[in-house]
Amino acid sequence: MASNSHQEPWLLENGNVKTLSKEMRHGRTHHYMSSSSIRKKSDLKLVSKVPITCLRQLLANLQEVILGTKLSVLFPAIPLAIAAEIYGFGRPWVFALSLLGLTPLAERVSFLTEQIAYYTGPTVGGLLNATCGNATELIIAIFALSKHKIALVKYSLLGSILSNLLLVLGTSLFCGGIANLRREQKYDRRQADVNSLLLLLALLCHSLPTLFRHSGALPELTVVPTIQLSRVNSIVMLLAYTAYLVFQLWTHRQLFEAQEESEDGAEDEEEVPVIGFWSGFVWLVGMTIVIALLSEYVVATIEDASDSWGLSVSFLSIILLPIVGNAAEHAGAVIFAFKNKLDISLGVALGSATQIAMFVVPLCVVVAWIMGIHMDLDFNILETTSLALSIIATAFTLQDGTSHYMKGLVLLLCYIVIAACFFVSKKPLQTLGQANIVNSGLQMTTEGFLST
Repeated sequence: MASNSHQEPWLLENGNVKTLSKEMRHGRTHHYMSSSSIRKKSDLKLVSKVPITCLRQLLANLQEVILGTKLSVLFPAIPLAIAAEIYGFGRPWVFALSLLGLTPLAERVSFLTEQIAYYTGPTVGGLLNATCGNATELIIAIFALSKHKIALVKYSLLGSILSNLLLVLGTSLFCGGIANLRREQKYDRRQADVNSLLLLLALLCHSLPTLFRHSGALPELTVVPTIQLSRVNSIVMLLAYTAYLVFQLWTHRQLFEAQEESEDGAEDEEEVPVIGFWSGFVWLVGMTIVIALLSEYVVATIEDASDSWGLSVSFLSIILLPIVGNAAEHAGAVIFAFKNKLDISLGVALGSATQIAMFVVPLCVVVAWIMGIHMDLDFNILETTSLALSIIATAFTLQDGTSHYMKGLVLLLCYIVIAACFFVSKKPLQTLGQANIVNSGLQMTTEGFLST
C-alpha cells in the first residue's frame, strides 16, 4: 500500500494525509474488499504536473473515480442511455443501456462510501456500508413504488436475494473448490450462522402473509389483514436489522472484520484515502442522482423490453436485473474465492442477501405505507417457495464450516432451475397478492379501514 511519502497531499482538501490504522480497518467490510478486487491503481504522474491547483485536483478526482475501476469501459453507456431517451430511440435500447450504466455506478458508490469511511471512522463507515451497500436496488424499488409498480419492486428484490444466495455464493464455492482441489477450504461458521438465522427470520416474515392470504378464506376478507400483517412484520424485521447492526458494529464486530493480507501473509501497516472527504461526498451525491435517473429509465422501459425481447417481466426483474446491477460485487466475491478467502465471499453473498431481506424489503413496505400505497409481503406461492427453498438450501450448505466445489455446483443448479421456471412464466406485471382487488367499492373499503 502507499505510504505517507508516496501520497500526493494536494489530493486532500485539508492537505493532511490520513492513514487507516488497524482499529479503523473495521470500516473495510467484506463488501469493500470485494469491490476493491476489480479496482486498478491510478498513475497520477501526468496529472501532478498540471500547474493550476483546482484543475489538478479535479483531474485527479476524475482519474480516481472514473478510471479507477476495470468497469470504466461501461461508463459511456450512461450518456448513451440518456441520449436514447431524449431522442426517442427504441425503449429496449434505453433499458439495456441503463442496465449497463448501473453496473459501474454500483461499484463506484461502494468505492466512494469507503473513501468517506476513512474520515468518519469504522463505526460510521460500517453504517454507511449497511445502508448504501444495496443503494441501486433501493433506488429502483422507490421509483417503481412511485409508479405503483409493486410487482416490479417485489420481483427485483426477490431476484437480488436469490442471486446472492444461489448464483454468487454458488459460483464462489464452485470456483473456489476447483481452484483449491488439493486444499480443504474452511470459513468462519459464526458469521454464516448469524446471517442464516436472520434469513430464516426474514423467510418467516415473508411467508406468513402468503400463507394467510391463501389459507382458504375469501380473498376479499384477507386483503386488509394481509397488509396489516405485512406492516407489522416489516417493523419487526427493521428492528431485527437494527439489532444486527449493533451486533455487527459494536458488541461482536470481531466476527465481521475483513482483514486483507499481503502476498507474504503480513498485514499491511497503513492505508490512505485517494480523494478528500468533501470530494467523496460530492461524487457520492452525483453518482446517486445518476443512479436515480437510470433507475427511472429501467422502471419505465422494462415492460417494453419484455415485449420486444419475448421475455417475461418476472424473468427480467428476478434474473437479469440483479445479475447486471451487482456484477462488480459478484465478480469480487468469486475472485476472493479463487484466492481461498471464503470468509470475504460469504460476507458479500450472505451480507447482501440479509441486507435486502431484512432492510430493503421491509423499508419499501414502510415507504409504501407512508406514500399511501398498499404493498404487502405476499410474494405469491411460486416466488415465496423459491425464496424458502433457496434459504434452506444455503443454510444446509454452510452448516459444517467447510466447502468444496460440489456444494457450489448444487447451488448453481438450483439457481438454473429457478431461472428456467421464471423464463417460462408469462405472468403479466400486476400487483402481487392484490390481484383480487378489482372493484372500486372494495378498494374504497380497504383504504378507509387502513386509514383508521
